[in-house]
Amino acid sequence: MIEKVAKASDDTQHEQLEQLRKVFPQFVKDGEIDFDAFKAFFESDGALAGMEKYGLSWAGKSNAFQAIRTRATGTLTPRLEESKNFEATENVFIEGDNLEVLKLLQKHYREKIKMIYIDPPYNTGKDFIYTDNFTENKSDYYERTGQSENGVKLTSNPESNGRYHSDWLTMMYPRLFLARNLLKDDGVIFVSIDDNEVANLRLIMDEIFGEENFVAQIIVQLNPRGRTLDRYFAKTHEYILVYVKDVETDAIYEIVKSAEKISEYNKEDEVGKYRLLELRNRNPVFNRSNRPNLFYPIYTNPKTKLVSLSKDDNFSVEILPLNSKGIEGCWTWGKNKVEENIGSLLAKEVNTKAWRVYRKDYLYGENGDLATTKEKALWIESEINNEYGKEVTRELFEGVSPFDFPKAVALIKKCIVAGTKDSDLILDFFAGSGTTAHAVMDLNAEDGGNRKWICVQIPETTAEESEAYKAGYKTIAEISRERIRRAGEKIGKGDIGFKAFALAKSNYTEWNVLTDQDDAEALKEQAKLFIDQPLVSGYDEQAVVYEILVKEGLDLNASVVRSVIPAQAGIQCWVVESDGKKLVVIFADKVTKDQVENLKLSPSDTFVCFDSALDDTTKINIARNLVMKVI
Repeated sequence: MIEKVAKASDDTQHEQLEQLRKVFPQFVKDGEIDFDAFKAFFESDGALAGMEKYGLSWAGKSNAFQAIRTRATGTLTPRLEESKNFEATENVFIEGDNLEVLKLLQKHYREKIKMIYIDPPYNTGKDFIYTDNFTENKSDYYERTGQSENGVKLTSNPESNGRYHSDWLTMMYPRLFLARNLLKDDGVIFVSIDDNEVANLRLIMDEIFGEENFVAQIIVQLNPRGRTLDRYFAKTHEYILVYVKDVETDAIYEIVKSAEKISEYNKEDEVGKYRLLELRNRNPVFNRSNRPNLFYPIYTNPKTKLVSLSKDDNFSVEILPLNSKGIEGCWTWGKNKVEENIGSLLAKEVNTKAWRVYRKDYLYGENGDLATTKEKALWIESEINNEYGKEVTRELFEGVSPFDFPKAVALIKKCIVAGTKDSDLILDFFAGSGTTAHAVMDLNAEDGGNRKWICVQIPETTAEESEAYKAGYKTIAEISRERIRRAGEKIGKGDIGFKAFALAKSNYTEWNVLTDQDDAEALKEQAKLFIDQPLVSGYDEQAVVYEILVKEGLDLNASVVRSVIPAQAGIQCWVVESDGKKLVVIFADKVTKDQVENLKLSPSDTFVCFDSALDDTTKINIARNLVMKVI
C-alpha cells in the first residue's frame, strides 16, 4: 500500500512509548504499557514511589499532558513579502502560537537545537498568558493559535483567579516539554523569570529536564535603581534558569577572561605569560578527611624551587597542604596530574617561613587560545539592564520604543556566548521584541560566527492606545520582524536576513463532523470528496509544498523551486532539496510512469502526487525505484 503524506505533526505520545519499548520491551504489549509488569519489576527493591512522593501537582496538569498529546494539523506558510533575503538566509521567523509551531518543528529539528533562550510572559496578574483550550470550536481555535488573518488577543490572568498559578503552569509545561525534544544532547536552555513563578518554574523544569541537569539560577540586575512601587524592598533583579539536556556533556562553555584578569598574568617564561595559583585547595570544605587521595607530601629543592613527589638529597623539604593554622587540607590535583605537570610547578617560602606549592597558569593554551574562565552566576553589568534594551529599540525606531521592557542585546549575547559555538542553531519561541535574533546577528558580526536563529511569536494584537499601534503595527509579530530588519541593516554584515513563515490552516480537506442524522450516503459522499478533492478549494501550490515539507520533516531552509519535467514540456513540478535528498511534488491530474522516470530520482528521493493521478499498478511499479507518497 502506498503511504500518504503526513497531515499532522508527529504523535508525541507514540514516540514516548517507542522510547520506553526500546529500553524495557517487556513492559509494552500490543501498543500499551503493562503497568502490572512494570510495578512487579520495580516494586521489590523500593524503586517505585509510594502514596507520598516529592513533586509538583496543580489543577490542570492533566490538560498540560493533553496539550502535549494533541497533534498539530496546521502548517507553516512562507510569507515572501515579509521576509528579508528569503533565498539566501538561513534564519527563520515564524508567526503563530508557539505550542502548535513547536509540534510542527519536532520532525526535522528534533535534537538539532544547541541553545534555547525564552523570556515567557511573567505571571504578574497584568501580563498576558496563552490559553490552550481543546474544547472550543474550530474557528475560535484557528483565531487563538494565529491560523486566521486576525490578530490574537491574549487573556489576562488576575491574582483573583482561583487558578492563578495553575493556568500559568499549564501553559508553560507542554511548551518546555516539546522544547526539550528539540535540544541536542549537549543543548542548553536559558529561561528568564521573576519572583512570581521562579519557584514553580524550577519544579516543572526539574520534572521535564531532570533536577540533575539544573545548572544555575543566575541573578540578573535589570533595574539598578530598584522598583519604587514595590511594598517592602525595591527589587532590582530577575533570574535566568539554566538547564542542560545532559549534564555529562560539555553544554556550557567558559568565557574569555576580562582585561582586568588578563593583567594578573604578569610573569613569563619560555612557554609564555603566566600567573601563579596555589596548588593547595583553599576551600575549607575539602580536607584530608573527605579527600584522602589528595593529601600527600610534595618535596622541593630549596635552591632551585623545583618540586618532586620523591624525597632525596636535592628535594629535601617536605610540603603538606596545611593552612595557616596548621590544619590538614588537600591539594587540588592528584598525584598522577602532579607527575604529568611537574614542570609547571614550583615552591615558594612565604613570610611565615612555611613553604607553599604553586602552579603556573598560562595565559594561552597549547592550541594558542586565550585562557578562559567559568561564567559567574551574578550578572550586574550596566549594559544588560532593561534601560539599555529600551534605548536600543528607541534608536532603531527613530525615537519611540514600541516595547515597554525589552531585554538588552548584551544580556542575550552573554547567554549565547556561554551556550553556543560558531555555527550552532538558536531557538526563541517567545520572541517578543526580537532581541534574540538581534543578539545572534550582532555577535556573529563581532566574532565572525555563523550562528543561525529561529524565532516564534504569536500575532498578539497591540493596544490601540500604544505607540506601536499608532505607528501602524497591529501585532507584536509585525514589530518584531521590523525590529530585526532594522537591526540587520545597522549591523550590516553576515546573515542579516530571515525567512518569514506564518502558522496557517492545513491545505488538506477536513472531514465534516457527521451526526446520527447522517446516513451511509453522506459518509460515501464525504469519502468521495477526499478522493476527488483532497486539498482545499483554491489551494496555493507553494503553500502545499511547504506543508508537505514541514510534516515530512524537511528543513525550513530547504531549496524549493518550481521546475519543468525534463522532456515533458508543460508538465510542471516542485523540487525540494534538503540534506542531499530530493522531494518532487506534481499537482497534475494525471501522471505517467515515463514522466516520473524522466525526473531521474534516486531510491532515497521522494515523489508525491495526487492519489487519483496514478492507477494502482503504476504506483507499485514506481515505488520499486524510489519513495512514493500520495495526497
